[in-house]
Amino acid sequence: MKKRFLALFLALAALLSSVGCFFKKEQTIAPRTKQDGLVVYQIFVRSFYDSDGDGVGDLKGVAEKIDYIKSLGANAIWLNPIYPSPSYHGYDVTDYKGINKDFGTMEDFENLVKKAHENGIKVILDFVPNHTSSKHPWFEKALKGDRKYKDYYIWSDKDTNLRELSGIGQKAWHTKDSKNYYYATFWSEMPDLNFDNKKVRKEIKDAAKFWIDKGVDGFRIDAALHIYDGKRFKDTVAWWQEFSNYVRSVKNDTYIVGEVWDSESKIAPFFTAFDSCFNFNIAEKIIEALNTGFSTKFSQRLKYTYDAYKAEYKDYVDAPFLTNHDMDRVMSRLDSVEKNKAAAAIYLSLPGNPFIYYGEEIGMKGHKPDEEIREPFKWYRTTGQGQTKWELIKHNVGEYSPSVEEQDKDPNSLLNFYRDFIKFRLSDDVMKYGDIVSFDTTPLAVSFIRDKNGEKRLVIVNIREENVLIDKQLINDNGFNKIIKGNAGEVTENGVQKYQLKPYDYVIFTNK
Repeated sequence: MKKRFLALFLALAALLSSVGCFFKKEQTIAPRTKQDGLVVYQIFVRSFYDSDGDGVGDLKGVAEKIDYIKSLGANAIWLNPIYPSPSYHGYDVTDYKGINKDFGTMEDFENLVKKAHENGIKVILDFVPNHTSSKHPWFEKALKGDRKYKDYYIWSDKDTNLRELSGIGQKAWHTKDSKNYYYATFWSEMPDLNFDNKKVRKEIKDAAKFWIDKGVDGFRIDAALHIYDGKRFKDTVAWWQEFSNYVRSVKNDTYIVGEVWDSESKIAPFFTAFDSCFNFNIAEKIIEALNTGFSTKFSQRLKYTYDAYKAEYKDYVDAPFLTNHDMDRVMSRLDSVEKNKAAAAIYLSLPGNPFIYYGEEIGMKGHKPDEEIREPFKWYRTTGQGQTKWELIKHNVGEYSPSVEEQDKDPNSLLNFYRDFIKFRLSDDVMKYGDIVSFDTTPLAVSFIRDKNGEKRLVIVNIREENVLIDKQLINDNGFNKIIKGNAGEVTENGVQKYQLKPYDYVIFTNK
């Protein structure tokens, strides 16, 4: 009798231990290789290049334009969602392992990956696990009462406050029959998945493995903060640690960049799971500095941000950028080619993996609604082979019609500025891999030092529409005597030698 009781006790203890492991919130951070040295080009496939004449950009079109991407200097591409979806943007997925027929076939995708890799370009997929489309078979089965798939989503009970707002301040609870209410953070047609269900977790992991097996090099994680709608923060981070550990067990060097649009204190913990997080706050400070002509807030935020990141995970990889598919385009906010060059010089000089939103390199304009910040890419001033036509062009037509065609051979164009600067960045290990140290030479310019094993680069960008003078002795006393990129004249003012930067110009010094 005692032996049977002991066996039963041990079996029960083992069961409780296994359950405890599943619900345990603390995750072990698996070893990972630092994924830096990238310059990533973001492509909204529908708008990029049309290979078959139907007016819609497609995967064959991206493959046909690999040479253009390579000429820009990018060594990775991020594709906005390419999965089957009832919406033009693709963020309401109906099949995590399929290809939207508007964009082609799985074979087209495999050929794109192959061609990209042959040209030294990594492929990063937009991954949308927070919610599915209301047209996803899982949700359609759930609505019909299938108990398995109903538990894939989040449903109200008798104690639910149906007037509750979601984490982004919108209506949270929705219904199709006035009886069963489901949770949707962003939109009624994007029901949130239930990540307390281990079957859902397995589905998402399986989907990630599917694409890794297809040759994908990484994922951009959409709405990473909202797995529990921002209300169970530790659980959200723990899930992403679990996901990232799994993904790296499949392919160790898979690059994961998260969309966490919040304060640094909220962003920093995600570096325990992701390689990178998009730096929305620094993007805003770059634009603000150029619009105000003062750099103090930028410099302060830069130091605060990187200190917060390092305190959480010292090997973080930043993801600086200017705008993306959810934001008004930078040319519409700065409205000057020279200001855009200065903005590019700043963020392409920051550590991490910079991201370029398609069209940014030629100065495309656009402001919300969303369709107007995702306009067809301008290959030509008017039109030509491959030009997409899915959306009427409103902001980049007529008198202001930036295009690859016109800028390609103009050495002073924004496009060629991007090409030249990216080439420099990727050819210089300090700019490519170095850390950063704040260095305020003047509030009238953005300035900072990059450092790699004692070799340093001092970056100074004039953010004003007039010349800026900087004390030459101050620069030299800090060990910087040689210019390796950009321009700075020398003048004497009141007997003091100074470097002079023209409006929106930049200069990069070295200490070697």
